[in-house]
Parts: sequence; structure tokens; C-alpha cells
Amino acid sequence: MAAKNNVTEIILLGFSPNQDVQKTISVVFLLMYTAIVLGNGLIVATIMASKVLTSPMYFFLSYLSFVEICYCSVTAPKLILDSFIERKSISLKGCITQIFFLHFFGGTEIFLLTVMAYDRYVAICKPLHYTVIMNRRVCGLLVGAAWGGGLLHSVGQTFLIFQLPFCGLKVLDHYFCDVHPMLTLACSDTFLIGVLIILNGGSISVISFMVLLASYVVILCSLRTRTSEGRRKALSTCASHIAVVGLFFIPCSFVYMRPCVTLSADKIVAVFYTVLTPLLNPFIYSFRNAEVKNAMRRLMRRTVIWGEK
Repeated sequence: MAAKNNVTEIILLGFSPNQDVQKTISVVFLLMYTAIVLGNGLIVATIMASKVLTSPMYFFLSYLSFVEICYCSVTAPKLILDSFIERKSISLKGCITQIFFLHFFGGTEIFLLTVMAYDRYVAICKPLHYTVIMNRRVCGLLVGAAWGGGLLHSVGQTFLIFQLPFCGLKVLDHYFCDVHPMLTLACSDTFLIGVLIILNGGSISVISFMVLLASYVVILCSLRTRTSEGRRKALSTCASHIAVVGLFFIPCSFVYMRPCVTLSADKIVAVFYTVLTPLLNPFIYSFRNAEVKNAMRRLMRRTVIWGEK
């Protein structure tokens, strides 16, 4: 990079040039980030400590909550700390690193959501064979495949950005580093790189969306023969997953599945998949679930008893 770049740092404009507005936004982000860490961390701790929440659904949910914490941690802390600094900058290597982890955890989350849709399909459409098909070994392999898929996606995106030459004073109109804004800073033709970036991110989104769509079409068709109570329970479980998928996939598709141009709305849209989805995940998946709430109460009681001892 040093041979073809004379850029050592990139200036991040954030949400607003007004320092007071930026500080207000940072306080809001601090509150949301704290809620994300505490809420998703509580889910992970509850599932790990519980002897009741042992089904594959909760196994995948614990990993999803962990990924949500990591994903939000890539961008939110930097924005919060920048509110106390007049010159909001990041080194070029730091920027590339941020892109890597952003797409690593983001890609992993997409694959985990796809795996969870498959899990719901097996649970609803093949209930008698569910424990055999979704055994512990298969669940572990599916989670490993999700992490591996996220890594391959991230390496591809990061490698494409790594090849670009950057020269001169660079200002990024965003609150974190990402592939599309970085293309606007390159001092070379980025058309081919832009196409490859869209193909990389777009193929993952399209394939995952098709798998999700197919699984829920089959699930809805199979529910026609169920009792009203069975349909209600199945739809309740699937509705939570569909809500998370919608909150994550729609904003991501808006940003990554279009020509590589930056829009003023990108910063607002990015908040949905980097902050709001991790924030709402505990409420959508767990805090309305009686089993999870009871397990949390038991965990709290044990924690209080240990604290008194």
C-alpha cells in the first residue's frame, strides 16, 4: 500500500459538521450501543447457562447475538469517541481493517440468518426427524460454515479495496469506512472494482434471500394442513425471524446492490443495519419468548445468590 499511496489518514465527516449536533448523536449512539451489548450479552449468557434452552434455535440465536455485539462494535465506538475530537480521522490501515471486520461480521450475520431459516423449515416441515437432522454436529458445522462464508466475503471485499491507489488529502462523507465511499477516494478508474464489489456482496444477498424466500414459501404451504394452534405457534416463531431479516436485508440491499455511488441517505440507512437491527434483536427474538424470560429470571436469581455468598 505504501508504494502506491501517499495517504496516511482519512478524515471522517460523521453525521454533521456541527459539533453540538455530533455530540448529541454520539450520546444517542452510546445509549444504543450500551443497550446492544447488555441485551445481546444477556441472551448469550442466558442460553449458555440454561439447561432448558438447548434446542438448535437457541444455539443459533446465541451466536447471532454474539455476532450482533461484534458487528456494532466495529463502527459505534469510533463514532462515540470522535465526538470528543475536533479532527475526526482514521489511518488508512485502520480504515481497511474496519472494512474487513464490518463485512466479516455482516456476512456472517447474513449466513446465520439463512441457517436459522433452514432450522425453522426443518422444525416445522419435518418435526419427527428434527432432532436427527439438526443434531449437535450438524448445528456446529452450519455455524462454522456461516463464519467461513463471512470470512471469504470479507477477504474478497477488502482485497478489492486494498488494490486501489489513494493519493492526496482524503475526506470521507460517512461515519465509518466502507467499500462504496472508499471508491470515491481512489485516484484511478474504479469501474471494474465496483462491479466486482457489487457481484461479491450482491451474490451473497441474492442467494441468501432466495434460500430464505424458498424456505418460508414451503413453510407457509405446509401450515395449511396444521391445526389453528399449530399455525399460530409456527407463524409466531417465523414472524420474529422475518422481522430481523427485513430490518437487516432491506437496508443492506439498498446500499450494496446498486451502482457504486454514494448518496446522502447512506449514513441514515447504515444506522438500520449497523445499530438498529442489533438493538432490536433481543426484543424481537427473546424478550417476548416465555422460555427465554423464565431462563433469564433463573439466571438472575442464581447471580444474586452467588453475589450474597
